[in-house]
Amino acid sequence: MLMAAVAVAAILAAMLMGRRGATAKAAADGQFRTVVVERKDFIQTERIHGIVEAVEAHSIAAPRLAGQGGSLIITRLVKNGAAVHAGDVLVEFDRQSQLKNVLDRQAEYRDLVAQISKKQADQAALRAADETELKQAEDAEKTAELEMKKNEILSRIDAEKNQQNLEQARATLKQLQETFDLKRRAARAELRILEIQRDRAQTAMRWAQGNTEKMVIHSPSDGIAVVSSQWKSGSFSEIQEGDEARPGFAILQVVDPRRMQVQAKVNQADIDNLRQGQSARIGLDAYPDLFFQGTIERVALVGQGSAFSSRTRTFAVIISITGADPRLMPDLSAAVDVEIQRQPGVLVAPRDAVFRNAGKDYVRVKEGSGYQQREVRMGPANDVEQVITSGVEKGAVLLRNPTA
Repeated sequence: MLMAAVAVAAILAAMLMGRRGATAKAAADGQFRTVVVERKDFIQTERIHGIVEAVEAHSIAAPRLAGQGGSLIITRLVKNGAAVHAGDVLVEFDRQSQLKNVLDRQAEYRDLVAQISKKQADQAALRAADETELKQAEDAEKTAELEMKKNEILSRIDAEKNQQNLEQARATLKQLQETFDLKRRAARAELRILEIQRDRAQTAMRWAQGNTEKMVIHSPSDGIAVVSSQWKSGSFSEIQEGDEARPGFAILQVVDPRRMQVQAKVNQADIDNLRQGQSARIGLDAYPDLFFQGTIERVALVGQGSAFSSRTRTFAVIISITGADPRLMPDLSAAVDVEIQRQPGVLVAPRDAVFRNAGKDYVRVKEGSGYQQREVRMGPANDVEQVITSGVEKGAVLLRNPTA
């Protein structure tokens, strides 16, 4: 048994030595890739994903019309991505029905104004006739009062007639006064009804005129027009001329291209490494060759629950973008590499040049025509590189993808 165990151990040792020898020979023959240990700044990053948005943006929505509902048809729309100036026409809606409504309301208003003028003239004529009749009744009362003063020298019968005439004149005057007062009240009520109708017609006319003006929307500021998308024919597509839009639906935005940012949603497990003021490198999925520098401006203190699980929470992170480019537009997806830590002037090697064996880290260092295994101590690492704190020096040639 002892002899057999010794034999097996000898065979395994020979196989291991043969394997290492073959690796070293293959490396010496140039069959494997190598890398030179460098001293440089090591940067550890954390990648987060988000959406580009404008810091300053004016939302342009389909107008809400006074006293009217229903969809509006877009007849004119600025091109997506076009540069616009304050006052430029952004979107125009079909306003034929609004123009017709304005004409109808104007005609209604003018008709009521004419009715009021005629009613005032008619009432003035009736009031003049009533005032004449009332004046005659007042004169009759005064005449009867004068006749009453003669009663002392008149017979009893004539005196009684004068008394009856006075009472009759006073009764007639009182009746006329009451009748005329009722007629004045009725006339004022009739006129007031027409005036209320006129005022309502005037308000409706102004609303109609305002609705017509709302059919054309001008840019509130200089910027870039970013046209929205809507669900149409089974998919989301960019809004176009001829489409219908419900009141309040966002048609486009006018954004300031000089100030853009990325809004990211970060899982609660990754938020601890992120701080306000950290530097970042921002790439756009749509343009792989386009990168920007950025800075974390804000990290939300309170997380939001997921739609799928209340236990999983995400935190909003805002990253400002430095610089501008015509291709940098809102709603583009972005990958943001946030600088978590930076160590200047340290020895750095690719992660694939290090292997682990029995709980220790090793590299294969070129010595002469071969490569020798050497234990090293490692520092922080990112996705592609790792800091070597001891075990090798600057300029050492390491074998990549070595095996134990």
